[in-house]
Amino acid sequence: MKDLTGLFNPRGVAVIGASSQEGKLGYIVTDNLRTCGYKGNVYPINIKADGDILGFPAYKSVLDIPTDDCDLAVIAIPSRFANASLEECGQKGIKNVIVLTAGFNEVGGEGTKLEEELQEIAKKYDINVQGPNCLGSLDAHTPLNASFAQIMPKPGNIAFVSQSGAMTVAIIDWSVSEGIGFSKVVSLGNKADISEIDVIEELADDDKTDVILGYLEGISEGERFLEVMKKVTQKKPVILLKSGSSQAGAKAVSSHTGALAGNDFAFDAAFENCGVMRAKSMQDLFDLGTAFSKSELPHGRNIAVITNAGGGGVLTADKIEDEELVLAELTDETMAKLREVIPEEGSVYNPIDVLGDASPEGYEKTLEIVLAEDYIDSAIIMACPTASYKPKEVGEAIVEAKNKFNKPIMVVNMGGPTFVEENKVLRENNIPTFVFPETAVKALKGMEVYSEIKEKSKESAVDNLDGIDKEEATKIIESVKESGKDALIGSEAYQVAKAYGISAAPIVLATTKEEAGQAADDMQYPVVLKIASDKILHKTDIGGVQVNINSREEVEEKFEEIIARAKEAHPDIVPDGVEVQKMMPKGQEVLIGMLRDAQFGPIIGFGMGGIYVNLINDVNFKLGAGITDEAIEEQINSTKVSKLLEGYRGDAPCDIEAVKDTLKRVTRLTLDFPEIKELDINPVFCYEEGSSALDIKIKL
Repeated sequence: MKDLTGLFNPRGVAVIGASSQEGKLGYIVTDNLRTCGYKGNVYPINIKADGDILGFPAYKSVLDIPTDDCDLAVIAIPSRFANASLEECGQKGIKNVIVLTAGFNEVGGEGTKLEEELQEIAKKYDINVQGPNCLGSLDAHTPLNASFAQIMPKPGNIAFVSQSGAMTVAIIDWSVSEGIGFSKVVSLGNKADISEIDVIEELADDDKTDVILGYLEGISEGERFLEVMKKVTQKKPVILLKSGSSQAGAKAVSSHTGALAGNDFAFDAAFENCGVMRAKSMQDLFDLGTAFSKSELPHGRNIAVITNAGGGGVLTADKIEDEELVLAELTDETMAKLREVIPEEGSVYNPIDVLGDASPEGYEKTLEIVLAEDYIDSAIIMACPTASYKPKEVGEAIVEAKNKFNKPIMVVNMGGPTFVEENKVLRENNIPTFVFPETAVKALKGMEVYSEIKEKSKESAVDNLDGIDKEEATKIIESVKESGKDALIGSEAYQVAKAYGISAAPIVLATTKEEAGQAADDMQYPVVLKIASDKILHKTDIGGVQVNINSREEVEEKFEEIIARAKEAHPDIVPDGVEVQKMMPKGQEVLIGMLRDAQFGPIIGFGMGGIYVNLINDVNFKLGAGITDEAIEEQINSTKVSKLLEGYRGDAPCDIEAVKDTLKRVTRLTLDFPEIKELDINPVFCYEEGSSALDIKIKL
């Protein structure tokens, strides 16, 4: 773990490229340090230095700084000179450097070489380098503005980490008008050294940070990301907005699993695996951040809605149902209490309508009655700007009620200027405010999801499986690789599955019709014959699959037919032979598959199987690494086919434990063999007792 203390709370800061000329990057950074309230020493560095720069004694090099208290240097000179300055920082013993300058790997060519050299220097001197090509860092509590952002955010408990400098300055500017405060703001730039993982790991133990937000365009160390985030998300929420698409090889896949995978399925699976919450937009990111920064977590899903507008209450109720939360059903006792404070024309049912002319006292008493009930976990208070509404007084009344109970309250003030004063009162007292009810409900949903994240089991379900012969599977896979093939034929895939205890229909490779007949006799009829070739993908299209064969004579006849059709369709391909497979009784069809992501490893897919798999698209993906029994249960239950497995309209239920076992063993196999690029089993037949994998495809 990197020690980034000196990055955020340095004793002294050197600005390399400091300038007295307004508008220059070195001027802005030096002036920010001068005006932000920073208490440490500032050392302007300029090769032409002669006297002071913005009131600070200036030096020609960091080597000329007369003290050893400089923990941070900010490089604001052209990229071609930056590495020489970084070398001097190393010689001076400065352990944290922010490189603001662009012109590195993002431009390619010579820029890439410069960045590689920068990394070598950082490693040589053990320097933490932020950037290059970044905005810099801000710590509102130190305070420190080591950036070229023109505005210093107000102190708060939200940390924001961003790969985009432009996004960072936009968010800082926006936060001022919204009254949102930050603990730290970090622009990552090219991430030549310091990454989002390093910063978030540091923020996990920062007592000024309660919620971590991030905007990322890519994640470089997938395995470490998962490991660190699992620890951090147990301490505080991490909410990330990830732009761009996954690095999974979903562009050129041949399996059903690949065809069903969306561009971002790997990040969705990875974030869920380690407890990171994924925002879908900047609005979502900061709505969630605001809620987490100001409110305690709910202890359940039951929500009470208090409104002065019936239409708004209905919209809120609809959204609560959409988000799978619960509009609390009020007891007779609760409604009796409410009738004493709400006019007869109002409604004591949930949503609770206090009417458009409700007084501040009416809001306060209604809220107190609701929050006092143990079965209500949170409340949404909504108001429209009626002529008799008293915004500031209502805000103060809500604060009074809130202070008596330790439950989340979201306030929806549907309007603009009318609510400026009230929103200010509420925000100052840590009550989140929103303009629309849907946003408030989504914020509560996010908080409920995080409550569940903290409670989830972390124990892997695939670490101690019995009946696995890894050595046997290794022999088969190595043999395939030595032959120059990039895919296993069915009989090879069957042997690998068998080595990992995956129940599958027996399949044998035959190179002559006599071998095929003997294999069919041994496994008993009926059997299926398939052309054996890793180069012929659509075997059925060329008549390369024959089913329901019931005699040796028929086997030998079909063997010759299949070989002949394959040669006719693909005269340039020499098949390995014909595979004979035991024809299994029909069962409920499911798909189990895997795609390997470049960053996060195996992503396991489960869903509806059979010939309509791509049409129906009923599949759920989970990250293989560290998958838990709870995650496997969720994966199965999230699909429509799970209802069929449970028994539908009189059908007998299937052996779901056998399905779970197959999922675990496929996961273990793909974790053990990184060279497996894709795996697809479609279908797996599920029975009342047990299951059987039929068509197994493994691509290396």
